[in-house]
Amino acid sequence: MIHDRVPAGRVIRPALPAELGHVVALHARARATYYPDGLPQDGTDWAAAWRTAVERPDGRVLCVVEQGRLIGLASFRTPEGAPADLVKLYQFHVDPDHWRRGVGSALHRACVEEWTADRRSTAVLDVHVDNRRAQDFYARQGWRPDPDNPPAAGDHHRYLRFTVPAV
Repeated sequence: MIHDRVPAGRVIRPALPAELGHVVALHARARATYYPDGLPQDGTDWAAAWRTAVERPDGRVLCVVEQGRLIGLASFRTPEGAPADLVKLYQFHVDPDHWRRGVGSALHRACVEEWTADRRSTAVLDVHVDNRRAQDFYARQGWRPDPDNPPAAGDHHRYLRFTVPAV
C-alpha cells in the first residue's frame, strides 16, 4: 500500500503501477461528483486505461500523496499527430474529501513545471459541461476557452487552453 512507502506530509510524484487500484478508485470518486445520474457505463475499462497511462513512455501520471493516501491525479501527454509543443491534460482529479485544501493548485503547479521543463507552450483539456466546480478551478489557474475548439450544439464538454509560461 502507498502508506507503507511514503512518509507523512504531501508529496507529488509519478504514479506507480502498483497503485492502479487506488488510482482507479480516486478517479471514480471524483467523476461521480459531476454526473447527476451516476457514472455513465460506457464500457470503458478504466483499470486498463489508467495502466496504459501510467506505463506510457510518452506520457506522465502525477499523483499527490498525503500522509500515505493518494488524494490527487493528473495525466497528460502530447496527443498523436499534435505539435510537439502542445500537451493535453487528459485527467485531473482531487479526492472530494480534500477539495479546497490546495491539493488541486499544488498539482496544477507541478503539471505546469513539467510542461515548462519539457518546453511545451500550450496545454489543452476538455471538461464536462456539468462540472462547474472544475471549470471555475481551471479559470482561476489561467485556462481560457480554446478558440480552436468552440462549443457546438449538444457538446458534453468544454474545451480549454492554457499558455505555459516560458522558461
